Amino acid sequence: MNPDMVINFGKEALEMVLMLSLPMLIVALVVGVAISLFQAVTQIQEMTLTFVPKIIAVFVAMVLAAPWMVETLVSYTRRLYENIPMLLS
Repeated sequence: MNPDMVINFGKEALEMVLMLSLPMLIVALVVGVAISLFQAVTQIQEMTLTFVPKIIAVFVAMVLAAPWMVETLVSYTRRLYENIPMLLS
């Protein structure tokens, strides 16, 4: 196993983490901006108003994206296991 293969597997792992976390991050960003806009318009400055909707929205996004996330992770893991003989030589 040479350093290029290690760097390649590390790069793929980081890309996988970013790709799997992207749906929840986008939902949290959109909900956060919408709540901030609502607070600015209504001048309600309640701190807890931002957390509960974000948590609920991220949870819903996670439930909706779970099948895709599991399929992507299983595909990556299968590819990794298939490459074990190549890594040992």
